[in-house]
Amino acid sequence: MSVAPNIYLAPFQGITGHTFRSVYVKHFQGVDKLFTPFFTSIQHNNKLAARKLAELGSPFENGIPVVPQILSKDAEEIIRFSNFCERLGFSELNWNLGCPYPQVANKKRGSGMLPFPEMVEQILGKVMAETKIKFSVKCRLGYISEDEIFELIPVFNTYNISELIIHARTGKQLYTGETNLEAFEKTIPLISVPLAYNGDIFSCADFERLDEQFNPINSWMIGRGLLWDPFLPAKIKGLGVMANQQEHIGQFINDLYLAYRKQMNDNLSALSVLKEYWSYLAMSFNDPHHVFKKLKKVMRFEDYEDAVACVFKEFEWVGSDKINQA
Repeated sequence: MSVAPNIYLAPFQGITGHTFRSVYVKHFQGVDKLFTPFFTSIQHNNKLAARKLAELGSPFENGIPVVPQILSKDAEEIIRFSNFCERLGFSELNWNLGCPYPQVANKKRGSGMLPFPEMVEQILGKVMAETKIKFSVKCRLGYISEDEIFELIPVFNTYNISELIIHARTGKQLYTGETNLEAFEKTIPLISVPLAYNGDIFSCADFERLDEQFNPINSWMIGRGLLWDPFLPAKIKGLGVMANQQEHIGQFINDLYLAYRKQMNDNLSALSVLKEYWSYLAMSFNDPHHVFKKLKKVMRFEDYEDAVACVFKEFEWVGSDKINQA
């Protein structure tokens, strides 16, 4: 790794919204772009509902660019959102062709559009003619088959999108099974636009193995691995991580808790968001099952605070690399 890699925060619906992003970048280094969870149903009056506008946030968080993402099969809707984002100062819009969930894919949205390259081409033709900011695409190798990507590559090349981020699975796999590294590797010499890799980077060892295999790639999107271990981007870049990681994680999770309470006006739904995040963060403790068990049934803020205090007293933060070696 001669040049520092570009590392992107992957969009996670329900977790990596504005509140998470703003708190995360105040505590951790190493991320170069922050991708928002996807937006849908952009109104014809080029406005966003107040709630959606708040989730969009600002074009930068602590100096790091934010990239809005849209899930749509309507070129006009994508153009409206692009124009809206441009007016707010965003410099890039990302098109979600990767969402694998059946309720999305069955409507030919997200990864469900990948078997239809002519549809992708038709939408891109309209969008690229009218979009002024950068337009990138996040996709999978295909929905049903990894061969679908090879029909799409000429389309992406033709319209000169700003970047293509490929999750090395099919949509049908969801997040299970192995990533198809062989299929991803075959795409590299065929793609003429900037390319980024996404999929199963859970530790420095994972990154180093992929970096060696995919030598031309220097941009990497990390999702679950970053939620497991928020230090991971800094570790990959060799930026140095403080000795007492557990204490730092404790400060981060407390700030996140207070930020969600403020955002949601002390509505108890804040606990649902926090518990969903803890289902990932627990993985970097020495006993993930019992850590999450402490938290998953809490119903009051007081109970949550007691459970978190108990976790940091009774369990040890071991980090992603030690998990990988176990």
